[in-house]
Amino acid sequence: MTDILALVLLALAVFPLLLGLMNLAILRATPRYRPHGDVLVSILIPARNEAAHIGPALVAARASMGVPVEILVMDDGSTDETAAIVQAHAARDGRVRLLTAPALEDGWTGKVHACHHLAEAASGTHLLFVDADVRLEPQAAAALAGHAQASGAGLVSAVPRQITRSLGELLTVPTINILLLGYLPMGFMRLSRDPGLGAACGQLVLAEREAYREVGGHGAIRGLLHDGIQLARVFRRRGHMTDLVLGDTLASCRMYRGFGEAWAGFAKNAHEGMATPVGLPVWTILLLGGHVLPFCLLPFAFGPVLALAALASLSARAIVTLATRENLLSIPLHPFTMLVGLAIQWSVLLRIGGARRAGWKGRLYPAG
Repeated sequence: MTDILALVLLALAVFPLLLGLMNLAILRATPRYRPHGDVLVSILIPARNEAAHIGPALVAARASMGVPVEILVMDDGSTDETAAIVQAHAARDGRVRLLTAPALEDGWTGKVHACHHLAEAASGTHLLFVDADVRLEPQAAAALAGHAQASGAGLVSAVPRQITRSLGELLTVPTINILLLGYLPMGFMRLSRDPGLGAACGQLVLAEREAYREVGGHGAIRGLLHDGIQLARVFRRRGHMTDLVLGDTLASCRMYRGFGEAWAGFAKNAHEGMATPVGLPVWTILLLGGHVLPFCLLPFAFGPVLALAALASLSARAIVTLATRENLLSIPLHPFTMLVGLAIQWSVLLRIGGARRAGWKGRLYPAG
């Protein structure tokens, strides 16, 4: 273990710590605005076999305050009680409507196809796309629409508070916020329309209706799976700003239940994110060097620089965990979480485990 390597690992660990602190300062200083004028938020929920989730999702959406809303659910070929549950809510609340998705067209992926048709049926000035496992807080729709109006952003997104209860979830889901807050410069993102700085969380995305139509909406990403980040990049390529706000007080979500489900979920769109021949080696250096190697090498070459690197990595994880109100158990598991995240990405890039990847809710699409 050389002093130079220790210094390199320290730099790789300190970078996300410092950037994370700056990003959180920027995000926490962002005012919350109320929407003004004639605003209607269409809460749009694509649903395929979501009987276990759609009821609570609708209860939360119906509790929205501060802005008028309509709630549209697109039932996309469900074989469970999804449609019946939505119909029961629609009978009690005229703002709720059940739609049936047309047959999936060639060249489209399932969720993107459902979102496209939801947008076509919506009447709102703002379109709030929400996954069925997301639970909106009452002020969420108003806060996102107000921020879009005040900032002039065509698209605003947030990462809901991530609920993780099993070891498998703790080893996968916490990568979302550490990557966003530790490696995306929010200050530059808000100053530049560079598509490379575009980011969004597909669980919770609000688009201004006219901007959405101008860029082609979900039709512009019809063959893709990573709808959040890809849609943000489309907006930026067409000249519209996008933005991120803190989402822990706007919504919550339990994405997966168990390690197998989480692995498959993150693997399905990895090739559209980190798992590229050019990008993944760079990400491997950043994440392995900054968050894994300091802990692996510490027992064999204990020294103050390496110890500082490990401390910086854990500090970054702790700060992000506390700021986003995630499970505190993610802190001691941090190096293992980053290692699992890289393993998922490399398995996709190298096509380990087969040449096909899971699509949306059981649909399969050819490997990219």
